[in-house]
Amino acid sequence: MLKVAPILAFTDNYIWLISNPDNNEAWVVDPGDAQPVLDKLTSTGQELAGILITHHHPDHTGGIIKLLEHKKVPVYGPTNESIKGLTDSFRDGDQIEAAGHTLRVIEIPGHTLDHIAFVYDDADHPAVFCGDTLFAAGCGRIFEGTPEQMLNSLNKLASLPSETLVYCGHEYTLANLHFAREVSPDNQAIKDRLSKTVTKRRHTRPTIPTPLFIEANTNPFLQCEEESVKSSVEAQSGQTLASAVEVFAALREWKNNYVEP
Repeated sequence: MLKVAPILAFTDNYIWLISNPDNNEAWVVDPGDAQPVLDKLTSTGQELAGILITHHHPDHTGGIIKLLEHKKVPVYGPTNESIKGLTDSFRDGDQIEAAGHTLRVIEIPGHTLDHIAFVYDDADHPAVFCGDTLFAAGCGRIFEGTPEQMLNSLNKLASLPSETLVYCGHEYTLANLHFAREVSPDNQAIKDRLSKTVTKRRHTRPTIPTPLFIEANTNPFLQCEEESVKSSVEAQSGQTLASAVEVFAALREWKNNYVEP
C-alpha cells in the first residue's frame, strides 16, 4: 500500500510525497515549488530519493532545479526537452521503480500533449497520480490537445479499477462540484458530495484523494454519454450534439466560462 501525504503549494497545488516503506526516503510528484518539499522533508526526517513529473507546466516543475541543488536524484517524467532537470523519459506502458513501489506509466494527452500519469496497480489499494487531467468532480482545461484526446484520456483513467484513489494536482473540488450541480441539478450524489466538501474545506481539509467510483457518479466529464448530461449541455449551448466528444467539448467550454455562484 502506498503511503502518500499532501504538500500544499501556492494557493491550491498539491505536491504528493510518497514514502518508502523500507527506509526514510521519499519521492515527490510534481514539485512546482521546492521550499514546501524541503520543509516537509525536514519535519518528517526523510531524504529526497526521486521526483516524478506528469507534465511540463511550471506549477508542476518549478521546484525541480532547487531540489536537485539540495540533492542529486533521478527525475522521471514525460518526453519533453523543456523540463529542466529531467533525467529519464517514459512512455505509455513503461514501468518504473519509485519509493519501493512499481508504478506503470500511461499517456493521457489533452491538457498538454506530453501529459502522463503514474498508476499503482495494487489489487487492494490501487492509485493514480494524474496531474491536471482528471480532477475531483472535474477535469483540466485543454491547452495543447483536442477534446477527443482529452476525452480519450479521461476514459483511460476511468477504466482503472473503481477503487483506484485519484491523486490530482489541484484543490478544485468545491468549485467543480458547484458546476457539476449546475449540469446535473437532480443528481443526489453530487448534492451529498457538495455538502461534505463544504464542511471539509471550511476546516481546510483536503478533498483529495478521491476514489474513481465516486467520480463516476459525480463528475460530469465522465458522464458525457449519459442522456441527462447530454440534454443539459445541449440546452445550455443551444446545439444538437451528435457524439460524446461533441458533448465533452461543449461541456468543457461551458466550464471555461462558468462563474461560480
